[in-house]
Amino acid sequence: MTYLPRLARAFSVLLCAALVPVPPAAAQDGATITPGLASAFLTGRVALSDQDFAQMATSYDQAVQADPSNSMFRELAMQGHVLSGNIPRATELAAEGLAAGETSQVGALVLQADEFARGAYDDVIAALEDGRRTGPLTDAMGAAWAELGRGSMSEALSAFELAIEERPELAPFALYQKAMALALVGDMEGAADILSPENESRVSLSRRGVLGHMAILSQLGQFEEAREMGTRMFGASPDEDVVEVMDSLADETPVPFTTVSSARDGMAEVYFTLGTALVGEDDDWLPIIYARLATLLRADHGDAILLTGQLLERADQYDLADAAYAQMPEDNPQYLGAQLGRANALFSSGQADEAIDSLNALGEARPNSALVFSTLGDMLRREERFEEAADAYTSAIDLIDEIEERHWVLLYTRAISYERMGEWDLAEPEFRRVLEFVPDEPQVLNYLGYSLVEQRRNLDEALDMIERAVEGDPDSGYITDSLGWAFYRLGRYDEAVPVMERAVELMPRDPILNDHLGDVYWAVGREREARFQWRRALSFGPHPDLDMDLVRRKLEIGKDAALDEDDADE
Repeated sequence: MTYLPRLARAFSVLLCAALVPVPPAAAQDGATITPGLASAFLTGRVALSDQDFAQMATSYDQAVQADPSNSMFRELAMQGHVLSGNIPRATELAAEGLAAGETSQVGALVLQADEFARGAYDDVIAALEDGRRTGPLTDAMGAAWAELGRGSMSEALSAFELAIEERPELAPFALYQKAMALALVGDMEGAADILSPENESRVSLSRRGVLGHMAILSQLGQFEEAREMGTRMFGASPDEDVVEVMDSLADETPVPFTTVSSARDGMAEVYFTLGTALVGEDDDWLPIIYARLATLLRADHGDAILLTGQLLERADQYDLADAAYAQMPEDNPQYLGAQLGRANALFSSGQADEAIDSLNALGEARPNSALVFSTLGDMLRREERFEEAADAYTSAIDLIDEIEERHWVLLYTRAISYERMGEWDLAEPEFRRVLEFVPDEPQVLNYLGYSLVEQRRNLDEALDMIERAVEGDPDSGYITDSLGWAFYRLGRYDEAVPVMERAVELMPRDPILNDHLGDVYWAVGREREARFQWRRALSFGPHPDLDMDLVRRKLEIGKDAALDEDDADE
């Protein structure tokens, strides 16, 4: 078994082929535009391009009202409603399309989910017999879970076995679903047998699947095996929901099996696992659709809520992401993750102050959560509120009983905050402390080495650090720039030239790197090329670390005179 889905790529391609969002060009090719439709059609096209799902639903709804026979408009309106979370309206449109003889796999999927939500298991089976298809996997698993919902466990097991035998590419998924069904009806031994290490090459487990397996083992009294699995899969710093399970296992208290508690929950698990498996494919619409349908069937499905919010953030639909995270029940162990997601959605939408305020409030409500304070520190640092960021990181660090290697990023970001505050006496020992944990980490070596170069301190040591950083990450423009700048500070101008040229090659539009290359060219007498690079730096600016006025003066009077003038002004 494997933590996180390990379905074969061919399996993912099979699923994608069944459900592909309609591209903007297809809407244009398939639609006849009349004057009354122009506004709705054009706003819909823009919404499609921008992945503005709410506007997409509204616009194509208007188009359908103006042209009820247009199947393309109905399809796009339906998808927009699913993606934006209005499943009832999507269901209406899917039913209209079915009545009109239209074949839409998204529509069939929506209708299937609606039938499971209503407990209409006979309708699920009848639709499959009538030829309504949702996709190879959802058809097969839908039949199995619907049979279980109708009270026929033997028929359900036959449906699972049929999928396993006839579709080898579905076997890892179907075996997991069969195990969940067996556990649901109390056959923990049968479920554990399917999920046992002997079937490692056949069963794919998500994070939820691992937790479900741990609960099954605890029900069988196999507490040690369950604890070992939890430690192996989740490490020493698990999320809150995992902590609850691990605490119960430590007390040898059986963990209730809640991964699936009904046929409806089973189908929610199908949709969620599919959505997770397809994340990272060429289009993120499909995972959102599956995640939305999972939460339709199970409103407390914390993993599906988080997946929905994260995918909507990725699509830059921050209001929809915030609404998705808000669905998380307060008593759900993943509530904290959803609140952090809401704060991140606010921050990403440009509402930085509101995001920071929400994290401050969350910190008051969860004063023992290092994750809240570290997230707050990250946001404050990105807003260049470095003193507040350092305080937040300190609050997080103070909550950790023993600082270990896995905490190095937290120490590193606090050190950056100290350095940006101008508190080098606090920053330097923190950077060096981090290097005790991760002595070859390129980012840390580069930051400390570059800072020493800028201060003209310990230049030989700084150069050694940066050379090691470049060796560790040779394709980083920033790190390569640091090496070139170290050569420059040491007066080794000829050596600096090819290194700095390489840095600009790696990051050609960065104003700092272009400015540095200009300075290096000036130092070796290539004044025309230097001015060219300074002009490029200005064109790519501004940048918080670039003195644009100084660059302009270098262009006007040359670097040496400009620096002398700048020193005199200070």
